[in-house]
Amino acid sequence: MSTIKVHDKYFIPYMTEATVLARIAEIGKDIDRDYAGKKPLFIAILNGSFMFASDLFKCVSIDAEICFIKLASYKGTKSTGQVITAIGLDTDIVDRHVIIVEDIIDTGKTMNEFLPQLHNQQPASLKIAALLHKPEATKYPITIDYLGFSVPNKFLLGYGLDYDGLGRNLKEIYQLTENPS
Repeated sequence: MSTIKVHDKYFIPYMTEATVLARIAEIGKDIDRDYAGKKPLFIAILNGSFMFASDLFKCVSIDAEICFIKLASYKGTKSTGQVITAIGLDTDIVDRHVIIVEDIIDTGKTMNEFLPQLHNQQPASLKIAALLHKPEATKYPITIDYLGFSVPNKFLLGYGLDYDGLGRNLKEIYQLTENPS
């Protein structure tokens, strides 16, 4: 892993693919244990969570289903402060055990606005699996039931996380740097 440039910004290595995948395997085992016999429904939040959702789903051995919804609040490297729903949930979640799969939770605003919508649909249970959480950025406290890593309040890229559409396909996670040398 070395410094990379995406658009006009430079990023330095932050976390290896092996580190990410090892933690996801542990989360998968926890979900297997907690949801044995319950057939949970994973709701993956697009676009960022697609890599995490795919790898997590492969680590779960119990019967489970997955669907996708698109929620967005970022433009460039900053949150817009407004949550936009682009693709709605088309699966009935009444009396279902639901696990929301999110790539990163920073301010918590997206989940703060989305969770009441899901609670209104009366799931049997509702939990959150997030690969990354920025505790320093949190303005809306959210309980993350399955957390990959707590990270500093820095802009991250790779493994599904993007900068204006690019970088999602990187296998590792990078951090924005002001000093590219």
